[in-house]
Amino acid sequence: MSEVTTDHKAIRQWAEQQGGKPAAVDRTHKGDDVGIIRIMFPKAPNSEHGNLVEISWEEFFREFEERNLALVYDPDGLFSKIVGRDTAERREHGDHRAARHSHE
Repeated sequence: MSEVTTDHKAIRQWAEQQGGKPAAVDRTHKGDDVGIIRIMFPKAPNSEHGNLVEISWEEFFREFEERNLALVYDPDGLFSKIVGRDTAERREHGDHRAARHSHE
């Protein structure tokens, strides 16, 4: 069962326990613009991270807050998806028609 959080400490702790690192999509990461953020799992089987560049947690969370994002994740696995907080809140309240896309 997936969970949703915006708590920086919880996100970082979960990601690091799974071997995850903060990342940005390389084509969007220009100068001071972090771009599209992701959590990458370099040691995961079948992981394809050729288009990601590792960034600092500080950069990750600055972008996370500026874009008003939330993390949907599996506490016991590697599944994660970054979505808008409004989408996460609507889905938590039973609106399963809420957008399923991440803010890219």
